[in-house]
Amino acid sequence: MVDGIFEPPALEPGTLRIIPTGGLGEVGRNMTVYEIDGKILIVDCGVLFPEPDQLGVDLILPDFSPVRDRLDDVLGVVLTHGHEDHIGAVPYLLKLRQDIPLIGSALTLAFVEAKLKEHRIKPYTLTVKEGQVEQLGPFGLEFVAVNHSIPDALAVAIRTTAGLALHTGDFKMDQLPLDGRLTDLRAFARLGEEGVDLFLPDSTNADVPGFTPLERSIGPVLEDIIARAPRRVIVASFSSHVHRVQQVMDAAARNGRRVALLGRSMVRNMGIAAELGYLKVPAGVLIDYKSAADLPDDEIVYMSTGSQGEPMAVLARMANLDHEIEPGEGDTVILASSLIPGNENAVYRVIDRLTKLGATVVHRGNAAVHVSGHAAAGELLYCYNIVKPKNVLPLHGEFRHLAASARLAIDTGVPASRTLAGEDGTVVDLRDGVARIVGQLDLGLVYVDGSSVGEITDADLKDRRILGEEGFISAIVVVDASTGRVIAGPEIHARGFAEDDAVFEAVKPKIEAALREAAANGVRDNQALTQVVRRTVGRWVNTSYRRRPMIVPLVVEA
Repeated sequence: MVDGIFEPPALEPGTLRIIPTGGLGEVGRNMTVYEIDGKILIVDCGVLFPEPDQLGVDLILPDFSPVRDRLDDVLGVVLTHGHEDHIGAVPYLLKLRQDIPLIGSALTLAFVEAKLKEHRIKPYTLTVKEGQVEQLGPFGLEFVAVNHSIPDALAVAIRTTAGLALHTGDFKMDQLPLDGRLTDLRAFARLGEEGVDLFLPDSTNADVPGFTPLERSIGPVLEDIIARAPRRVIVASFSSHVHRVQQVMDAAARNGRRVALLGRSMVRNMGIAAELGYLKVPAGVLIDYKSAADLPDDEIVYMSTGSQGEPMAVLARMANLDHEIEPGEGDTVILASSLIPGNENAVYRVIDRLTKLGATVVHRGNAAVHVSGHAAAGELLYCYNIVKPKNVLPLHGEFRHLAASARLAIDTGVPASRTLAGEDGTVVDLRDGVARIVGQLDLGLVYVDGSSVGEITDADLKDRRILGEEGFISAIVVVDASTGRVIAGPEIHARGFAEDDAVFEAVKPKIEAALREAAANGVRDNQALTQVVRRTVGRWVNTSYRRRPMIVPLVVEA
């Protein structure tokens, strides 16, 4: 990876600059900025979901810094598919400039438009499909069908005077896809023959040997589990996983069960998918969840959100008995998704709670109820050999995934010097068939906390973690302004410290002594006296209780 922060040189005419602003080093918030001759194209604009220690954070956005002051130069945003980690940040980008055109497939744009409606934004859109070619200023765009865990995914070939870049988006090479839509390897080969100067592949499964199993292999497993379930069945999946919902509906229909959708995003997205013909709902199978309560337990399947253990999603609320549907003895819960790195603990907590309630929990660890939507190492090798790129910049994945993808590229003959190991903010320039790292920007995580965007910092999150883990102590002292003598207090209170306030009687003389010593040394500055109180309380708490709570002293001069 790039060593240290350094500014790139001014961009020369005829050179294509590529800056991934998210998605390298994490699985999420994918966004890549392309620039040539003063014009900018963005590919994808997604979110990352917070980890448990990022307290209070709702979403994490890409860092828009490289384009924030140049929004008028942005010609459009190409969206490769409709997953949240590729489209979820679009509303926040369009709040900076609402008329940036959005380009994508019919289903992708339908999902985005529904999301933007909630933000009261009406976008400018261009619907494209595989094989279509569009010219956007200096960017020639050709769209290529790719197979993924959501219909209508597209790779995009970007032609410029500096060369041809092929950006795959998320993809795999399922040879028997549920919708019959294969990754177009013939188009990849044709582009390879033309000459791909820079290949930017999905690397999420680059460290997984072999090939990703077929999506259709999940159907019989789901059907068998549903057929054997004695009571209710609850299936949790991503709210955009149309193929998985289709399989659940088909399995329910064959077992005489009805399906009720739970979760606002699940209901919204599946309504869109059905309306556009991507989801084929068997006659009479889909019912409103309120009507499901009137059916016998062995005739209903609930399809819900929450497969990643999200605390506010339907499944977690069920597990916490904070939902009108309360899982119990004899119920079967299926987690039909893979674990996004970082979500393991949250998911296992939900599994434990559901098991304690008496439910049978089926997940990828004990049954084949999910396959990945990303190409494994064997598939990536095929792509590298077919495309024969001159340069490679692996995208989409944690660092181990990117490194594994780079090794595959080198194994297929791409020179190590042309295989670029990047991270968020790495600046790559492509010119005359050569891609080079020319800079590393200092980009960070942008937190969404309620209506606040980008105002919460890592320091704020550290404070929240301390408050949550160690507690809070306040100490109020009134001192004589002229002599520094303590005339009232110290008054000490604590929250989340797990000790009675009476224990602080032991530290009060220490505070008074420390303030007397400071006064004797001529210290009168209020801020300095505040630090004396903080250090004194901090040392005592750490020595006596091995704790490091947040300490908020207040010294009042009288």
